[in-house]
Parts: sequence; structure tokens; C-alpha cells
Amino acid sequence: MTIRTEPMTVNVGPQHPSTHGVFRVRITFDGEDIVEVEPVFGYLHRGTEKLAEERNYVQVVTLTDRLDYTSSMINNQAYCLAVEKLLGVEPPPRARYLRTLTAELQRIASHLIAVGFFVQELGAFGTPLMYGFRSRERILELFEMLCGARITVSYMRPGGVFADAPRDFWPALNRFLEDFEDEFAEMEQLLLENEILMIRTRGVSPIPPEVAINNSVSGPVLRASGVNWDWRKQEPYDAYDQVEFDVPIGSNWDNYDRFWVRIQEVHQSIRIIKQCIAQIEPGPVRLDLPLVLRPEAGREAYGRVEASKGELGFYLVSDGGISPYRCKIRSPSLINLTVIEHLLVGWKLADMIVSLGSIDINMGEVDR
Repeated sequence: MTIRTEPMTVNVGPQHPSTHGVFRVRITFDGEDIVEVEPVFGYLHRGTEKLAEERNYVQVVTLTDRLDYTSSMINNQAYCLAVEKLLGVEPPPRARYLRTLTAELQRIASHLIAVGFFVQELGAFGTPLMYGFRSRERILELFEMLCGARITVSYMRPGGVFADAPRDFWPALNRFLEDFEDEFAEMEQLLLENEILMIRTRGVSPIPPEVAINNSVSGPVLRASGVNWDWRKQEPYDAYDQVEFDVPIGSNWDNYDRFWVRIQEVHQSIRIIKQCIAQIEPGPVRLDLPLVLRPEAGREAYGRVEASKGELGFYLVSDGGISPYRCKIRSPSLINLTVIEHLLVGWKLADMIVSLGSIDINMGEVDR
């Protein structure tokens, strides 16, 4: 029996000042089928790019923390690379290893949040999320040992890092790695072949490779669509040319593959961290730069990294002053949202939140 329905437009969000809760989407349904979507941004806009043009180059580091606040270390890294290109300098080897090590710790912490909330939105009622928070807490404690902060770390600086790792950091890091491998294996055992998770995610909201490429999607979402692209491999920065790791690639392009790629990337991050520990040598951790930086007028630079959500880039222009003349941020969460029509149209109301969770957006860097 066919039930006659009429299209209905519903506003979903904004309902909570966190994660994708400050994201509003107007969805037109025909019954439970999604026929049209319109994303609405701007509820978390803080004018970060304009604020950056009113602060000196070192002060801008603290602004980067507040973009993707689940991935602050990597935000620091992208900005510092851009400033170093403007200045034409390169940080010391020990600083490059510390940056790489902390960026990978941050990638693990970010992916734990992504996986935990993704499964939460499938109705898991907190257990996998708490497993993720348990391990993430240990990483935040390591960050606190490095710089005194846990979330908005401001650890990196143009020319290196704020300070060397304290002596007790290294034993604490080794203990974390020993414990984490067992903890993460437990999380994988719980999730990877979970029948409900597979039924709800396999074959749902696929993003074909050509759609992902044409929409400039990057990061785990792009790799889950079968595209082998990772800036750590394509244009290595800091110590990534000194370490070996694999790039996980999806084959079905769906919600499950986006979840699976992040799980596999955590394993690769552990590999990178262990190599950094083995290879790092004593030495300075920061160049002796002036307290107030003044890059040569007319210079411009683009510093990009493979952030936890995709390509994060800072484009800076100098006029010879103490602040960037122009600052433009290429944030992966914003660009990855451009596939929302392909992601949602034709699927059900029950799939909508799960599919949004699969692309792991953070509105702090969407609205900037």
C-alpha cells in the first residue's frame, strides 16, 4: 500500500554550542526520504582571519588553537609552517621531530573523538565514546606536561616549539603507548565487526572518488573514497620524510569506510610516534628569532598540513609590518561539507545524523 505524502521542510539545529550542534541544515523530506538539503553556517563565527591581521605573528598562534579545538597541535603546526616560509627559515631537527610526534598524538586524540561520537550517533549510549575519552585523557595529560595546557595548547612557535619536553615526558609517553595498544584493540574488537554498526553504515551515503575530488574533499573522507592522497606523503614537512607509514584507503566509499580509515590511521600514527622517539636527538628546539617578527614586504606563503580532518592551510601576505597583511585559512571541515548534498539526498532521516558524523566536522574551523 502506497501512502501519499507531501514534502516537508524541517530545520535541524542549531541546538547546542558544541561540535556540529552550531550547524543548521534545512532539509526537505518526502516522508522519511531526504529530497533537498541546504546547510546554513555562521553561528560560531569569531572573525579569526581578521583578528589575525591585528596581532603580531607570534600572538596569532593562540588564535589557531580555537579553530578545530580537538586538533590544536596540528593547527599550530600549519600556521608556523606558513610563517617560516614567509621568513625563509627552518626549525632545528629536534623541533621538527617534536612537532611531528605531538601532531600524531593530536591526530589520535581527534580520531578517538570522531569514532566515539560517530558510534554514539548510531545509538551506542556512551560506551565506545568513554573508551575514546579514556585514552584521549592520557594524551591531554602529555600535552599538559609539554606546555601546561590540555586543549588550546599554543605549543608550537615560528622557528620551533615553545620549550623542550621535560625529562619525565618520555617515560610517560612510553607508558601511554604500552597501555593504549591494548585499550585500542579492545575498542576495535567492540566495533569493527559489530553487526548493528555494519548494517547501519555499509553502503550508506557513498561518496564516489570523482565527486570527492571535484568538491576538493580531503583527509580521511577523501581516502575513504578510494583516493590515495596524504600531504604527509605528497609534500613531507617537519620530520615526515624521516618516518615510514602507510596510507589507509577505502574501497566502498561509504560511512563504514570513513569510520574504518580513521581506525587504521590511529595505528599508523602510533608507528610514526615510535619512530620519532627512536630517531630524535638532543639539540635546540627553537631558532633564535627576534621577539617581533617582520617578514619582508611583498612576500606571501601558504603553509599546509595533513590535519586530522584533511588539508589545513594558512595563506599569509606580508607588508613588512609586525602583523600579517592578509590571513586566509583553508579549513578542511568547511570544504568537506561541500559534499553534503551527495551525502544526504536520497537517504533516510535515520541516516542523516550518522552520515554527518562520518565526515567529522568541527564548526570552529568552518565559521572561523
